[in-house]
Amino acid sequence: MAYTFRGGVHPDFRKDSTSHKPIEELKAPEIAVLPVSMHVGAPCEPIVNVGDIVDMGQKIADSEAFVSAPVHATVSGKVIEIDKRLHPNGGKVLSVVIQNDFENRLHPSVKPRDYEHLTEDEIIAIIREAGVVGHGGAAFPTHVKIKSGVGKVNRLLINAAECEPYITSDHRVLLERTDEVIGGVTILMKTLGQSEAVIGIETNKHDAIAVLKEAIGGRQDIKIHPLKPKYPQGAEKQLIETITGREVPSGKLPADVGAAVFNVDTCGAVYRAVALGVPVMRRVVTVSGSAVANPKNLNVRIGTPLENLIEATGGFKEEPNKVLMGGPMMGVAQFSLSAPVIKGTNAVLAFCENEAMDAKSSECIRCGKCVGVCPMNLLPTYLYLYSENGKLEECEKYGVLDCIECGACNYECPARLYLVQSFRTAKQRILDKRRK
Repeated sequence: MAYTFRGGVHPDFRKDSTSHKPIEELKAPEIAVLPVSMHVGAPCEPIVNVGDIVDMGQKIADSEAFVSAPVHATVSGKVIEIDKRLHPNGGKVLSVVIQNDFENRLHPSVKPRDYEHLTEDEIIAIIREAGVVGHGGAAFPTHVKIKSGVGKVNRLLINAAECEPYITSDHRVLLERTDEVIGGVTILMKTLGQSEAVIGIETNKHDAIAVLKEAIGGRQDIKIHPLKPKYPQGAEKQLIETITGREVPSGKLPADVGAAVFNVDTCGAVYRAVALGVPVMRRVVTVSGSAVANPKNLNVRIGTPLENLIEATGGFKEEPNKVLMGGPMMGVAQFSLSAPVIKGTNAVLAFCENEAMDAKSSECIRCGKCVGVCPMNLLPTYLYLYSENGKLEECEKYGVLDCIECGACNYECPARLYLVQSFRTAKQRILDKRRK
């Protein structure tokens, strides 16, 4: 029996163009641009200088803040610039720019270790030093999630849903790097003191389910929990509700209901960090969309310009109307392909003009469809009116801060209103007001 949650939508998943394509290695960039902020939390400070020679896996930026994650060199070569460079979020962020010497020298710290006898605190410290963050898109530092969950968590959930259209990077990781994923799950179980882990995966990934079952074998401590294909099935709070029946209260975190959720590729990063001594240097990225000539799944060095990924797929078969980093529901529009791949990049999508469904001007018709599909049980109709009229107190009262910005309301709205954009603006204004 497959399980699901209240609300949500059923978009055409459009994964066929890449779901059966193995991961290909993308050539390392000539210039790697590494922003010091690729995670939720405090940005790092560079610990190298212009002119320094660095090795792959060498730490080049760090922070003393608890909620932060260090940055590592993804190529060997010379630091030629430390300055603000374009970031996929649309702004400019201080970045360490490295000229690749193509020698692929590994830093001495990158080496396998015997991790079987490490303590929980030692494992957490290794994960922190490796710069591991959530690979599902949020990029929240993994060591913080583990540390805050120790002693509270009694359900360890692994997110293998990958419910957003077009994206197949996690699917391919499950098929091709299964041992790393299972190894990471085992390490997380030990670190959080759990006797069992549950992998939540949508039933449309038959091949991945079969591979997982074979990899798990006779183990009874890792379970597979089938999920109905629906968006946003992979959202953290929805996954917890679907698998455990527990609802994360407004303003609370998963640990407050005894749950911890980790993405499958995050599990792989945990294994590589703890067992192999490899920090976060690469991401598997799906490059797809109607404007892409030959969609692929690519293994990409962090810091690689987005234009290199497009070039590796044969370029655009026609001029795109929109390019996104991330999926079509939650992705961030890119105005320049010179922005680099960062730790949270799981897809680059390009779409033709005829796919746009924008309305130049429209009004809410009070159909209530957005209310029916909201997975957080909010009232988008009222939130939109309050946000557009600057009524921040009412927005907060009606739970705009609980909005997960999944875009289900946007998808369902017949008036094509910019609902999520309006909610993001309201949330930012409320948070700015609190800071003041």
